[in-house]
Amino acid sequence: MKDTIVDPVLSDKPKHECGICGIFGHEEAAKLTYFGLYALQHRGQESAGIVSANGDKVFLHKAMGLVSEVFSEANLQCLTGHLAVGHVRYSTTGESNIINTQPFLVYHKGMPLAVAHNGNLVNTLDLRKNLEEKGSIFQTSMDSEIVVHLMARTLDMGLAKAIKESFACIKGAYSLLLMTKDTMIAVRDPNGFRPLCLGRLENGAYVVASETCALDLIEAEYQRDIEPGEVLIINKDGLESVFPWAPRQRSYCIFEHVYFARPDSDVFGFNVYEARKRMGAILAREAKIDADFVMPFPDSGNYAAIGYSQASGIPLEMGMIRNHYVGRTFIQPSQSMRDFSVRVKLNPVRSLLAGKRVIIVEDSIIRGTTGRSRVQSLRKMGAREIHMLVSCPPTRHPCFYGIDFPSNKELIAAKHSVEGIRDHLGLDSLTYLSLEGLVEATGLGQENFCLACFNGKYPVEPDRTFRKDALAGCGC
Repeated sequence: MKDTIVDPVLSDKPKHECGICGIFGHEEAAKLTYFGLYALQHRGQESAGIVSANGDKVFLHKAMGLVSEVFSEANLQCLTGHLAVGHVRYSTTGESNIINTQPFLVYHKGMPLAVAHNGNLVNTLDLRKNLEEKGSIFQTSMDSEIVVHLMARTLDMGLAKAIKESFACIKGAYSLLLMTKDTMIAVRDPNGFRPLCLGRLENGAYVVASETCALDLIEAEYQRDIEPGEVLIINKDGLESVFPWAPRQRSYCIFEHVYFARPDSDVFGFNVYEARKRMGAILAREAKIDADFVMPFPDSGNYAAIGYSQASGIPLEMGMIRNHYVGRTFIQPSQSMRDFSVRVKLNPVRSLLAGKRVIIVEDSIIRGTTGRSRVQSLRKMGAREIHMLVSCPPTRHPCFYGIDFPSNKELIAAKHSVEGIRDHLGLDSLTYLSLEGLVEATGLGQENFCLACFNGKYPVEPDRTFRKDALAGCGC
């Protein structure tokens, strides 16, 4: 029997939210969506699904696991039609099980309606209670199901009107795709928390995806971002863009640039790779440290480490080597094999570290669960000094918009000072990038971002019960 162990590389990282991809107007829509989900696999590894339609019938396949595990040539061939919507999931609300996989498909008066959602709604408790009191029966624990219940109550008004009325009740972060048997609709919340972009294939088919890396893989040309507050309806007549709600202050999630998005994606109008290199370069300006070399803990700190090395003139080395061929499950080691969970994927280069002054560049410290053992392993290899630079400010506040640190209890920086974290990790020094430096690295002004995880200023206030539970450490 195999037991799952904690991934030593990712256990101290904020988990990715979800990824969505949709194709309209291609005879192999489902297969293209499959490849789009492959490119977005980093945004969720718990489950995957695709729903397709041919203008008459709708077809669905979804399961727990990675994209490569969920789909085969045989089941992709069953997903026929010119229209498809896909989803990869990491659960930030709702349990991780088959019932909560997406896309979520329902039928109302014979009409199919599917939803694939990236984000988190922050008034789900009140909405769900009100809907249940009016007779709604929920099949899942996902906040995304609320969308289809609200839509079902207004579909008689027509699709565009139903979307306007339904989403007027919803608060929070949502970049999502809705699908009927002949139409795909992209919706992005008025604050624009999560990315969503539009592309076009050579044959004229439209693509909507969480990140531009999905467009690159299927050779679609980037057209533009779906705008905050935009409803984009795609059908046989082409595109119809509607802005049904009053404009709001943009609140892009800055963690997309820090950690979530793939470095080859352009997010919020700026390339992620370049942004992360600039974070490292600004760290070199803010933290001048005399050392023999700079190194990342692969792969999270790679790009900021490159930027720091280039700006500071301190050589870049790979002092930790990652094993890329370890699966998601392992036979559990014996208790005598201490630090196995760290060494199984990351192992120091002994000869490189002995007697050296080392700068480690990390993208974030969330829970502080793995950093201590990693630093100890470098000490055992003979490192003389160990300094750590983090390419974002201390994460002190919970996120309610789709990142899985929803309580203060989980955040080491909410409980300890920078000096306390330094001592806990066993470092000679610890320096975080300033908030001003982080914003500068993105190429946009501070007014464009949600910075709540750093400064506690929430652009969309969660319902009282929702926030009380999170601050009490109960999660969501």
